[in-house]
Amino acid sequence: MWNSLGITPIEALWVIISAFGIYLAFFLLVRGFGQRALASWSTLDKAIVIALGSVLGRVVLGYTPTLTAGVIALATMFGMLRLEGYLRRTKGGAYLGSKPILLMAGEKTLADGLKRARIQEDDLYLKLRQAGIRSFSEIALVILEPTGDVSVLRRGLPIERALLRTIRDRDRIPAELLRPE
Repeated sequence: MWNSLGITPIEALWVIISAFGIYLAFFLLVRGFGQRALASWSTLDKAIVIALGSVLGRVVLGYTPTLTAGVIALATMFGMLRLEGYLRRTKGGAYLGSKPILLMAGEKTLADGLKRARIQEDDLYLKLRQAGIRSFSEIALVILEPTGDVSVLRRGLPIERALLRTIRDRDRIPAELLRPE
């Protein structure tokens, strides 16, 4: 039976171990490099990701990739996603999840937030332009989300405090930007 699948039980086990290892390494690297690693990608970044995907695929699938090995690797990766989701909902969630990082409060750029997020000021300005910001006076808050996206909230209506409960340094948000309690 194994001959018809193109993979031996030992090779299947190595595919599972490799997929687990690559998933763990990717997770740790993204955590180590921060949310910025997912924020905005240049054309070169995208090309590198495609190349890395090819290399990682070979690492996971081994020297003789087969359909069976590919299915085992995919099932392992999806299993790891499911496990990560479960752990995020339990006690492990504090480490697995990232908190949003405050980058700007009003017109003030928060240098420590940029440093923590590993974002250069020029990258921040790019995100502001992409959000249609023409003047710093339009800005209420700029937040780097756990997904790597940058949220730009404009001045106008006061912001609900509940929307900001998970943000680091939320005490630095000027009271006039917030809805009264």
